[in-house]
Amino acid sequence: MLARFVRSRTVRLMSDLTLVVGNANTSSWSLRPWLALTAFGVPFAEATVNLRASDAKAQILAHSPSGLVPALKTASLTIWDSLAIIEYVAERFPEKAFWPREREVRGLARAVVSEMHSGFRPLRVACPMNIVATGLAPGPEEGVEADIARIRESWAACLARSGGPFLFGAFSAADAFYAPVVSRFRTYGIGLEGELRAYAGRVWDHPAMGAWRARAAREVAAAAP
Repeated sequence: MLARFVRSRTVRLMSDLTLVVGNANTSSWSLRPWLALTAFGVPFAEATVNLRASDAKAQILAHSPSGLVPALKTASLTIWDSLAIIEYVAERFPEKAFWPREREVRGLARAVVSEMHSGFRPLRVACPMNIVATGLAPGPEEGVEADIARIRESWAACLARSGGPFLFGAFSAADAFYAPVVSRFRTYGIGLEGELRAYAGRVWDHPAMGAWRARAAREVAAAAP
């Protein structure tokens, strides 16, 4: 087991890709590409910025012109948007099925991801990601219930079409993009039933998600007084 871990770590460090991420417990945008790259076995090094540090903005600007995380650095360029990171890596590693192979299903998956990427602001504001916490109450923000209803509707339609176990059958970029929503639903006690509940459980229990959750727990424990 130790030898396998060492080999895996060596391969990761030999990559020319470096993913810059924020705090595991709260940085939902960082989680998305990290989860996708990890789930598909893409080798990458990591740089972590403590977003609570007084010089966090300066640290991020040393890596990315946007002043935001995540960012993916290569030998020749920096990509500073989570969806752009996924698209770049999917093109660079075409043998890895970040997106469904069938064109029509792939188009649908991209629509679902883009809706998450650009929408659901009320849910984001009222229910910030806090992976290790449970039993929190959503903040007051108009439109939260509409966001929740739309997400349930979208998940149900995707699962009905694909038959599961994930939104488009096998785990894909779409599931990575909705993983922070799965976390939010757990933290704020937002109910799911039947297949939606089972789907959320599969995302939560995915090995890559488990690794990120453990990382979040370690970070929170280390920061505790």
